[in-house]
Amino acid sequence: MAVVLVVLGVLWWFLLGVLEREARNAEERAANMVIGQLRSALVIKGAEVMLSRYGSLAEHRGINPFELVEYPWGNYEGLCENLLPDPGDWCFRTSKQQSEQQKETVNRPKGWLIYNPRQPITIDRRHAYETQPLAWEVTTEFSDRNGNGVREQEERLTGLRLSSVPLTEKAAQTQDAQR
Repeated sequence: MAVVLVVLGVLWWFLLGVLEREARNAEERAANMVIGQLRSALVIKGAEVMLSRYGSLAEHRGINPFELVEYPWGNYEGLCENLLPDPGDWCFRTSKQQSEQQKETVNRPKGWLIYNPRQPITIDRRHAYETQPLAWEVTTEFSDRNGNGVREQEERLTGLRLSSVPLTEKAAQTQDAQR
């Protein structure tokens, strides 16, 4: 009887390890899938803006990319009500300067996308730990002709992209030059 209990205990322990690993893999794949879909939507939106005579890519910096995809996301909370979304959920945090920016832009909230992982995973080649959220912001791409990574005035904007940023309001200013 003792041998049977030991064998069942070892099998149970092995099964729990496999279930935990599969749950981590599922969350990782789901989060990376969301990032991929949002990036695809931004490519399409960037092309629409470039083909439009009245829009500019710069006006779309900091938009909520979830608004571009018509899909009822189950783990998207909308605008961040609390400091962090629930574990495994996404939310959109608006910037403090939103009211001044809205008067000048397309009248949409500006900010960044937040994801709060349930467990340690890798999202967008970044390591995420439980209750240590990651952030992304919609920025513009440009033709970097001289290869220095900084946009000069003669280098034109070429599209929209989702860039990872540190989760502080001051650091949400990405490498996107506004000159």
